[in-house]
Amino acid sequence: MQKFHGIIGKETGLQAKQVRQVIALLEDGNTVPFIARYRKEATGSLDEVQIKAISDRYTYRMNLESRKDEVIRLIEEQEQMTEKLRTDILSADVLQRVEDLYRPYKQKRRTRASAAKEKGLEPLADWLMLHSRDIRRKAAEFIGPEGAQDPDEALQGARDILAEQFSDDADIREKIRDVTRKQGVIRSALKKDGTDEKHVFEMYYEYEERVSAIVPHRILAMNRGEKEGVLKISIEPPADTIRRIMKNKWLKRHAAAQEVEQAIEDSYKRLIQPAVEREIRTELSDRAEEQAIHIFAENLRSLLLQPPMKGKMVLGVDPAYRTGCKLAVVDDTGKLLEVAVIYPHPPKAKPEEAKRKLADLLKKYPIEILAIGNGTASRETEQFVAGFLNETRTDAAYVIVSEAGASVYSASDIARGEFPDLQVEERSAVSIARRLQDPLSELVKIDPKAVGVGQYQHDVSQKKLAEQLTFVVETAVNQVGVNVNSASSSLLQYVAGLNKTVADNIIRVRNENGRFTSRPQLKKVPRLGARTYEQAIGFLRIPDAKNPLDATGIHPESYELAGQLLEAAGASNKDIGSPELAGKIGSVDLGSLSAATGAGEITLKDILDTLKRPSRDPRENFPQPILKKDVLKMEDLLPGMELQGTVRNVVDFGAFIDIGVKQDGLIHISKLKKGFVKHPLDVVKTGEVVTVWVDGVDAGKGRISLTMLKPEDQE
Repeated sequence: MQKFHGIIGKETGLQAKQVRQVIALLEDGNTVPFIARYRKEATGSLDEVQIKAISDRYTYRMNLESRKDEVIRLIEEQEQMTEKLRTDILSADVLQRVEDLYRPYKQKRRTRASAAKEKGLEPLADWLMLHSRDIRRKAAEFIGPEGAQDPDEALQGARDILAEQFSDDADIREKIRDVTRKQGVIRSALKKDGTDEKHVFEMYYEYEERVSAIVPHRILAMNRGEKEGVLKISIEPPADTIRRIMKNKWLKRHAAAQEVEQAIEDSYKRLIQPAVEREIRTELSDRAEEQAIHIFAENLRSLLLQPPMKGKMVLGVDPAYRTGCKLAVVDDTGKLLEVAVIYPHPPKAKPEEAKRKLADLLKKYPIEILAIGNGTASRETEQFVAGFLNETRTDAAYVIVSEAGASVYSASDIARGEFPDLQVEERSAVSIARRLQDPLSELVKIDPKAVGVGQYQHDVSQKKLAEQLTFVVETAVNQVGVNVNSASSSLLQYVAGLNKTVADNIIRVRNENGRFTSRPQLKKVPRLGARTYEQAIGFLRIPDAKNPLDATGIHPESYELAGQLLEAAGASNKDIGSPELAGKIGSVDLGSLSAATGAGEITLKDILDTLKRPSRDPRENFPQPILKKDVLKMEDLLPGMELQGTVRNVVDFGAFIDIGVKQDGLIHISKLKKGFVKHPLDVVKTGEVVTVWVDGVDAGKGRISLTMLKPEDQE
């Protein structure tokens, strides 16, 4: 399938050579993370997203070719294949074109046209396309016991046959589809019996926009309104233009103009227009779904790659009113030390007792940070904690942590296995504390869809969403790497090449035999064969291993090469990660070493960088969460006030920022930066700490408008 390489290269903006290499590596059973990290020489340093794009387009092309073969076979069985038709099918670039070409030969359910054909009226339909005189006399020839009862019925049957023939014309359908995309208008209206008590869809009660201009999130909003029985959605095509296109093709001067024109009108209104409207709606929905899934995936990626708060003892707080705030003290390794519950809020309000319990915990343990979940009663709990910290003048600070998915985790089999003796809310408090310490390790325990950093995630294909989110988690886990001696099964199963069975086996062997001290020991894990070992081992780290290289991202296949690099620098394994080695490596000539070893310079540079910084974590590039000691109220906000905030969610039209008040503020896309912004994700990421200015406050509606434009750039 080499002919695909150039096509896929154009579709993805990559070289045909890169496409060829990636496809060959994938077909050889290599995983995307492995190819991205350890086969850079072959791919030209493509990343995981680019490799997956090639994989997706290759799968589409293979499916398209398979469908072409099937369609050709089905038409050949009917003995209706022509060379032109075969050429048209084989040259089709999209599946829709193949289906259009197959339409005239597709087995249809009984139609008006097929009923007319059974009465022998097809010759009359052909005749109408060539003649204009004596129409009724010609129609009378088709009256009979098995034919039409009268000329009118004969002509109606002939028109039905023509209408279906016009509808089945592949070129005309594509032209109509194209002109509808470019000139059509999508409309939404409130249904007569539609109920929208909260006016969620008020914007769409009477709304219209060009099909070519409407943005994805509006499509999804309309679709949801239609699904909930509130809105009626339709597409108004450029009907006059479409009729003109059809007449130009079929309405000839010598034809029975009136009859053919009626057939054209019927073909368009009854057969083509409803089908094209469905197809355009599907196209718009698919594109909107793709965008929604992309945004969810990017938000999830940013959330997973938030920097860990290492070496800190944390008090996790799961806020609540009636059932009280559950507390969990977690040491710097993530081990649970103690749980408790306090009632600082109504209806059981016991604030003084709550303060005493907090004081006791802070006296008993060297707690540095209180992690407060951002769910129900979060802001009230924040006010209580801030007041307590100010009263006691403790060195501890607090931070608001997204608890999205914490409740899902708490009720899961994983959580029950970890903490069988804890209540659901107590497990949530542990999760909140741990996700501050190491977001990636904790969030992988939750179904990615439950993390809640998307928009309209319940309105898109759940299969496509799950596939994309799983890919994002796998990419994040493998970019960071995994400590095989401390990782949970939930984390291990996202490592390239591993699955749940092998991950569980690693945990079992670790529990039975103690910590792994070398990478080769993993070869003894059941079901972890040679191929799996090759794909996974570079992402599995063993701190304090006998061989220092086992603690790095250097693959064992390159250990000999790493030794040669160290030798060229006048160093040894003992020097890995030392300041001295960094200085020595600077003198290594990569070009000469590449010629001497046969290894590519990209590979050599990767190994050198790892030897200099063996424990480098890509998450180090992100800012730490904002630690606070005091609380801000909406009443304190004034236009122009400068604040630090955390990006909680990114959507098509802007970003929601937690600035420490009860309601997140919204930065509209137009106020993210000076100049044009194609999409908010180009400027901000979920979890990022940003500087914002208050643009406006509507206390009545609980809305806060923010801007990232500096005062001098604001109009």
